[in-house]
Amino acid sequence: MNDVPATPAPLLELTHVRREYPSGDEVFAALKDINLTIAAGEMVAIVGQSGSGKSTLMNILGCLDRPTSGTYKVSGRATSDLEPDELAALRREHFGFIFQRYHLLGDLSAAGNVEVPSVYAGTARAQRGERSRQILTRLGLAERMGHRPGQLSGGQQQRVSIARALMNGGEVIFADEPTGALDSASGEEVMRILQELHTEGHTIILVTHDMKVAEHAERIIEIRDGDIIADRRREAAPVRAVRERPVLAGSAFQQAVDRFREAFRMAVLALAAHKLRTFLTMLGIIIGIASVVSVVALGRGSQERILSQISTLGTNTLTIFPGKSFGDMRSGKIQTLKDSDASALAELSYVDSVTPSVSTSVTARYRNVAATAQVSGVGGEYFRVRGLELLKGAVFDPSDVRKLEQIAVIDENSEKTLFPNGEEAIGKVVVVGNVPMRVIGIVGTQQQGFGGSDSLTVYAPYTTVMSRMLGQTYLSNISVRMADNVSTDAAAAAVTQVLTKRHGTQDFFISNSDEIRQTITSATQTLTLLVAAIAVISLIVGGIGVMNIMLVSVTERTSEIGVRMAVGARQSDILQQFLIEAVLVCLVGGVIGVGLSMLVGLAFSFLPSNFKLIYSTTSIVAAFACSTLIGVVFGFLPARRAARLDPVDALSRD
Repeated sequence: MNDVPATPAPLLELTHVRREYPSGDEVFAALKDINLTIAAGEMVAIVGQSGSGKSTLMNILGCLDRPTSGTYKVSGRATSDLEPDELAALRREHFGFIFQRYHLLGDLSAAGNVEVPSVYAGTARAQRGERSRQILTRLGLAERMGHRPGQLSGGQQQRVSIARALMNGGEVIFADEPTGALDSASGEEVMRILQELHTEGHTIILVTHDMKVAEHAERIIEIRDGDIIADRRREAAPVRAVRERPVLAGSAFQQAVDRFREAFRMAVLALAAHKLRTFLTMLGIIIGIASVVSVVALGRGSQERILSQISTLGTNTLTIFPGKSFGDMRSGKIQTLKDSDASALAELSYVDSVTPSVSTSVTARYRNVAATAQVSGVGGEYFRVRGLELLKGAVFDPSDVRKLEQIAVIDENSEKTLFPNGEEAIGKVVVVGNVPMRVIGIVGTQQQGFGGSDSLTVYAPYTTVMSRMLGQTYLSNISVRMADNVSTDAAAAAVTQVLTKRHGTQDFFISNSDEIRQTITSATQTLTLLVAAIAVISLIVGGIGVMNIMLVSVTERTSEIGVRMAVGARQSDILQQFLIEAVLVCLVGGVIGVGLSMLVGLAFSFLPSNFKLIYSTTSIVAAFACSTLIGVVFGFLPARRAARLDPVDALSRD
C-alpha cells in the first residue's frame, strides 16, 4: 500500500470566527462564521473589494484584533486565552507586518526603524545592529540606512517595512496591500522580495484587492461581505520547512536597559519635535518650583535675619525682673533685687557671666551739642552678656565698678550725634545728666527690637548710676548669660530656686531669650510653610497642564503607538515611554525653576538692604522629588491610556 503524505498541522486556524462592530443602534458583522486553516510555509492571498472584511480577517490573524466569537489558534494555542503582553510576544517573535502606508516612525532612521522589534525582543545591541545592516543591504538599502522615512521614496520605505518585518525572523509575514501605494515597478520589486521570502520558508499572507498581485500566491482566498466565497490553489503547494528565528541574546537586565533606552530616546525626540509646546507645558512646573524654592529661601533668610537681631539683644540669656510679669503695677515697689544676688548667681557653675542693670533717661551734652540719651548702668560683663562688639577703646572692669568711676562707653549713634564733625570721642568728657563722664570706649548699636535703633545709649558702671544719678540701692534687673551647653529652661528653674531661697519668696520673674528665639523661629517656619503651600498650588496646576498635554500627545501619536504594538511592544513599554516623557518635562522644568529661583536670590543680593535668600539643599532636593512625582502622577493616566489602546484601532488613525 502506498504511503499517504501526512497533512501538515495548521499553523493558523480559525473556527466559526465572527467579528462585529456597533453601528448606531445596530450591529455590523465584518466577518461571518469564518473557518480557515493556513499551514506553515504557505503563501496565501486574501482577495476582496473594499469593505469585504479582508483587512479585518488579517488583523485577527495577526493578533491585532480579537474575534467577537469563535476560536483563533496559533500553533494550536487559542489566542482568547492570551493576555495582551502574550499577544505582543506573538507579534514580536513570530509575526511581521508590512503595511500599505508603511507606518515607519518618522523620527528614526531606516536602520532605527528596522531595529525596533528586536529592541522589544531583547536582542543584544551589537547583534541587532548587524542584523539590521544585513537585511537592509540585502534589500538594496545599504546606502540609505541613515536616512529618515521622509528622505526615502515609497518603494524604499516599503522595503524598510519589509526589513522590519524580518528583523525577528518573521515566520509569518502579513502584507496589507503591500503595493497599493507604489508605482508598478516598485510594486513588482516588492512582490519579488515576498516571493523570495516564501521560497525561504516564510509563511506569507497577502491582503489585496488586486487580482494581479494575488496571482503571485499559491493559494487565493476570496472574501465578500464577511464570507469566504472561494478558496483555491493555483498549484499544489509543497510543504516547506519553517525557517528558524534568529537566536536572541542579551541578559534580562540588558534587555530592560535597552527597552528603557529606546523609550528614553523616543521621549526626547518627541519632546524636541514640539519645542514650543514642551516649553509651555513646563511653564507651570517652572513657576511652581521657582516659587517653592524661593519662598523657602526667603523664609530661611528672614528667619536668620530676625535671629541675628535677637542675638544682639542677648543670646542664651535670662533676664530677672522684679514683680510677677511685665506690666505688674507693683513691680516698682519691689526693691529686693540687689547686686549681691548677681554675685551669688555668678558663682553658679552653669553661668557664663552676669551683669546687674539700672537705667534712666537723661540729656547728654558735649560742648554745644545736646541729645536725649538712655543711660544704662551695668556691670563690667554686660558687653559679654549682650554680645556687644567693641569698636574702639575699652570697656570698664570690676574695679571701675567698685570705685564708682565716672567713665562711660557710648554706642555708635551717640558718637555720631555728640561728635558730628568726626572728632575723636575717646578721652573726651561728656556731661550725662549732671554727671561728667569720660568716654573710654565705643560699641556697636544694640538693637532695641527687630529693626534698627536710632536711640542714643550711654553705658556706665551701675554703681555710679545708682549712687550719683538715681540715688537707689536696688537693681532694675539682672541679666545672666548661660554656658553654651546648658539648657536655658533648666537654668531658669535653677535660678528661680536660688533667688527664691535668697528672697524668701518669688517676687521676681524671668524672661528667657530662648523662648523669644523659639517663638520667632516657629512663626517664620509656619509662615514659610503657609506661603510654600500656596506656591504648591501652582505646581498642581502645572501637573494638570502636563497631563492635558500628554493626553493630546497620546491622541496625536496614536498611529505610532499602534505601530509599536504591531511590532511587539508590551503595554509596559508604551507606559514607560509616555511616563518618561512626563517625568522629563517635569524634571527639566524643575531644573529651570531652581535656576530661576537662584536668579531671584542673586537679584536680592544687589539690593541695598543686605537681605539675602538662604537656599536649602533639602528644599531643592524636595523640589526635584516633587517635580518627578508630579510627572509620574499626572503622566500616569495619559501613559496608561496609551498602553491600553487597541493595536488595530491605533493603526487605523493618523
